[in-house]
Amino acid sequence: MTSPAAIAHAADAAARAIPPVWPLASSVAVNPFLGQSGETLAETAARLGRAGGISVTMPRTWYRERIADGRISDADLEAALKATPHATRPASLAALKAAANLPSPAPQALPTVADLAAAASGTDWPDLIEERIGAWAAGYFDAGQALWAAPRAKGAYTVWRATATHDLTPEILGLTGFAAHVADAPETAAEVLATAAERLGLEETSLPLYFHRLLMTLGGWAQVARHRLWQAELAGGTDPIVTDLLAIRVLWEDALFALHGNAIADEWRQAASAYAAPLLPTPDHAVDAILQDAADRAAQRDLASRLAESVERGHADRPALQAAFCIDVRSEVFRRALESVDPRIETLGFAGFFGLGAAHRRFASDVVEHRLPVLLNPALHTTAGGPEDAAADTAARFSARAKRAWGRFKLAAVSSFAFVEATGPVYAGKLVRDALGLVKSHVPNDPAPRLDPALGLDARIGAAETVLRAMSLTDGFARVVLLAGHGANVVNNPHASALHCGACGGYSGEVNARLLAALLNDPEVRDGVAARGIAIPHDTLFVAALHDTTTDAVTLYEGDCDTAGHTADLARVRDWLASAGRIARGERALRLPRAEAEGDIARRARDWAEVRPEWALAGCKAFIAAPRARTQGRDLAGRAFLHSYDWHQDKDFSVLELILTAPVVVASWISLQYYGSTVAPEAFGGGNKLLHNVTGGIGVVEGNGGLLRAGLPWQSVHDGEKLVHEPVRLSVAIEAPREAILGILRKHENVRALFDNGWLHLFALDEAGRMAWRYLPGLQWEEVAGDATPAQPLRAAS
Repeated sequence: MTSPAAIAHAADAAARAIPPVWPLASSVAVNPFLGQSGETLAETAARLGRAGGISVTMPRTWYRERIADGRISDADLEAALKATPHATRPASLAALKAAANLPSPAPQALPTVADLAAAASGTDWPDLIEERIGAWAAGYFDAGQALWAAPRAKGAYTVWRATATHDLTPEILGLTGFAAHVADAPETAAEVLATAAERLGLEETSLPLYFHRLLMTLGGWAQVARHRLWQAELAGGTDPIVTDLLAIRVLWEDALFALHGNAIADEWRQAASAYAAPLLPTPDHAVDAILQDAADRAAQRDLASRLAESVERGHADRPALQAAFCIDVRSEVFRRALESVDPRIETLGFAGFFGLGAAHRRFASDVVEHRLPVLLNPALHTTAGGPEDAAADTAARFSARAKRAWGRFKLAAVSSFAFVEATGPVYAGKLVRDALGLVKSHVPNDPAPRLDPALGLDARIGAAETVLRAMSLTDGFARVVLLAGHGANVVNNPHASALHCGACGGYSGEVNARLLAALLNDPEVRDGVAARGIAIPHDTLFVAALHDTTTDAVTLYEGDCDTAGHTADLARVRDWLASAGRIARGERALRLPRAEAEGDIARRARDWAEVRPEWALAGCKAFIAAPRARTQGRDLAGRAFLHSYDWHQDKDFSVLELILTAPVVVASWISLQYYGSTVAPEAFGGGNKLLHNVTGGIGVVEGNGGLLRAGLPWQSVHDGEKLVHEPVRLSVAIEAPREAILGILRKHENVRALFDNGWLHLFALDEAGRMAWRYLPGLQWEEVAGDATPAQPLRAAS
């Protein structure tokens, strides 16, 4: 009999193989391969093929097309073949090309008891299980959408068990005695797993993959549970929710085995043995991983050629404007447009939360929003407005309560039909306005945020110094320094928060920008940072802004600060921003379907039938941390995260460490979410927007129930005719001493694993900004020739 400790370990391993998903209100990109970061792509293909029938690369036809037209060169293929660590690789380039011309076998998930029972009985038990667990989970995980809240105080397994003992659907469809089986089940989830493992004859070595397989059958509901565990652990605690959900799914297996065990005994013994078999990549897995690596290298050649371009740049003694934007790839287009308006304009890139991780309470709200990367805990607590806004706060709360009450009246069982008959025609005007896109744009306009509780002067000075040094902004200040957060203004879009700032936890970034502007305009803070070597001129004004990535309009929060003496400057800034917006919209219109001119962009944001108001981060393929001079004037096509970084100012490389462990990791989550939603849309994509229904206020289902769909909708990566996201893994290029980079990788094994296992590619830039060295697994560097192909390996000094 397998020990309780071994079963608990297997359940925990299965839980950590599942990626978390954040609720719709604050959705952020999540790496769907988060639990496989310690494995290579080929090893992950072996695992996820068995656990979910999932392919982790594109069909071979996709690679063949690129080989045929030269986008993937023989040099790319040869370099990828040489680099693969797997012994099952083809013996030569010719063998690799021959394998690429053969279809890749479709992965087949190992069968569950439900799968085998369905084949034996003719009843689709997996579909029934999805439907029944989905219906229950939508109520249990509900975040306020339901009019009647489901019970949840006693834990998921206990609550489900109380419900399932009264659910007659399984028995009607032939699962005789299911309610009694559930009633007689053990009282705890751990006991359920132990009892079922013994009845199913599962060895200890079978359990991790079997449990992983069962959680994969639950789709997004398992990911919601994983998010609960993530949040609990981030706060220093834990949550048994994933184990509870696993126990629920195992009980279905146990009940079906009790009914159909004799009929499926031979097949189940084979399946149980397969669950225990070692997870080794096959030759086909190796071929597919090599082809993907070759595609990545082709994208890197293009990036290297762009960075190697010679660009003439003007120079001003003092910039007319400095504008700091989020590193988000959408900012690259706007920054390039803004710099083209006047050569005296400088732009910078920094994480959109501007280094101020805040737990923020908006105006007239008691909901605390975490405006920071989900990898971190908030260090600050903030609120909108002060005592002078108390009357307006009260009025807004009454208005919100009345609106909520009216909404619930419309949906209530007693009043809903009468409501439609009596007041439905009143909404005709609203329907017409919405259909014609006449709704007004909504820009966050809460009163200025403030620290609550306030920080002492030393803490404020320390925060200001840290942020300025992290931005590599320590001298050469302009008269106006713009701090631009970003958000997206769209309508009728359940995934709207996914278009906001991932660095701000899926919210727009104006709160963080306004907090930092107020901090840096504080005379006492300026005196304090001057004493620490950062002298901000007395005539420099920091102004917060919000860049709407859907319309490329920029809102200035100039009312937050004293603008006396800068009236003419700000008028000129507004003109520059308007011009840059027109240029950026014109470029973006070329990529968006049915957008013929820049004027169409704003209309799309108001169109409640528009499934592609913008492309968000589709196409992302590079992360560059270097001075802006390395990328300025080069068209990176809105595909690169740009982080301003000057290693000469980073004496102890603490900023470099921060970049590698926070922004790079967040960018990897974004890149791999787009990758996963493209190569495996059925498993890691959000499905078809046209079929979405919001459930529980936390996610979407397709149709009227079933599994929660996590990940990006198909319309976010495909334009209806072709892919708009090229599924390549992110290339990280950093201008810094190679020894310093390796020192940080030695210190942070989880970050190193991303590079060692190929989920990210790492390059070091030389003093001219060229991609000169490629990182190799095992803390090594390989010199890159001028065409971005390998030259000779360089082993790092230990």
